[in-house]
Amino acid sequence: MPPEREVALAIVRRLQAAGHEAYFVGGCVRDTLLGRAPGDYDIATSALPAAVEALFPHTKPVGRKFGVMLVIEGPLQVQVATFRAESDYQDGRRPEQVSFGDPRADAERRDFTINGLFFDPVAGTVRDWVGGEADLQARLIRTIGSADERFAEDHLRLLRAVRFAARLGFALEPETFASIRRNAPKIQGISAERIRDELLKIFRPPHAARGLDLLHETGLLAEVLPEIAAMVTCEQSPEHHPEGTVFTHVRLMLAHLPADASDLLPWAALMHDVAKPVTATRDPETGRIHFYEHDRIGAEMTERIFQRLRFSTAQTEPVVAAVRNHMRFCAAPEMRKATLRRLLLSDIFPLELALHRLDCLGSHHPLDVYDFLVRSAEELANQPQIRPPLLTGHDLLALGLKSGPKLGSLLAELREKQLADELTTRDDALAWVQRKLVEQQTPAQTS
Repeated sequence: MPPEREVALAIVRRLQAAGHEAYFVGGCVRDTLLGRAPGDYDIATSALPAAVEALFPHTKPVGRKFGVMLVIEGPLQVQVATFRAESDYQDGRRPEQVSFGDPRADAERRDFTINGLFFDPVAGTVRDWVGGEADLQARLIRTIGSADERFAEDHLRLLRAVRFAARLGFALEPETFASIRRNAPKIQGISAERIRDELLKIFRPPHAARGLDLLHETGLLAEVLPEIAAMVTCEQSPEHHPEGTVFTHVRLMLAHLPADASDLLPWAALMHDVAKPVTATRDPETGRIHFYEHDRIGAEMTERIFQRLRFSTAQTEPVVAAVRNHMRFCAAPEMRKATLRRLLLSDIFPLELALHRLDCLGSHHPLDVYDFLVRSAEELANQPQIRPPLLTGHDLLALGLKSGPKLGSLLAELREKQLADELTTRDDALAWVQRKLVEQQTPAQTS
């Protein structure tokens, strides 16, 4: 038994032994019934917060108004919440009125039927007041009660419905789907951070492509990422992109995400052609479609989008750079040795390489350039002397140079020669610098 489940089971046993009702609830019940390993365990109980504090030595209130406590057992934390009913949602996010009640009322306040199941792990019985078991069997995402009411209570549920449908491979029940389309503009009332966090979960393999489809079909994509929605009608020249529109291309890329993709790779795929709709031009003679400077403009757009969604600088900068640089990879086999090595040694090369692979797979291009880059990176990995610069700024200052543009220029030239194998040792580099200094000090001869 996983330690998380063992601790959660012990908490339920103690609550029940003290005369309280207690159940596993929510995602852990859903995932267990689907044969998936739950990520964590939540407990709902008739015990009030004061009773939970009295029963367990280590607790932390995380929402006393809502009856939510954390019970801490060693390194593990389990959320224990008192049965409650909620009403009077004013801001599309949180209720103004909360009252403690019974398990059925607690189930009926939840978002989707598959998340409203209660399980007694001691008795081994499921309590289903909302039809969640039938929807699990039918593989449906359905709101509990009125869809419009559930989405009015918490607008983020609009995105959560898409996330669950994409992640679980379920369909959106027709009325739930229709309600999402009606209410999609309400997602604008949710904070950028909460939208970003849901999108990060939606755009994960292996369900990222389906997530993109559902966002588009429900109308949510135009609300949260209108720049991506603009790709739907953006045609491309078939000789370069036989797959069709930019949206189709990006969708295919997401479908090819590796299982171990970094959190940023789906976003690099989403953003790499984000400027194509605004840069598209058609040659009146040939009919070919061009997207001049879409890489540069796309990088600027990506930075604005990431700022809007409150991504951190550490998340923003690599994706912006990958978008800006993605067109140069096709020329890699013809690059000068120093230029290629500089690309291979970049901190974001792994992200850029993974993006290039997806770009090829999403447009039926061969992977010959990708294979060349992989081989080149492996060869460079066997040449550790290339990675650190032969000389640093401190070395040049010790030779008598002053800090400033001249020193920086000299360091850049040194690095270029090292990467081109023209200078291979520290002594070679020192001798080259000394010759340069002598040349700079020698007056030019006149005839």
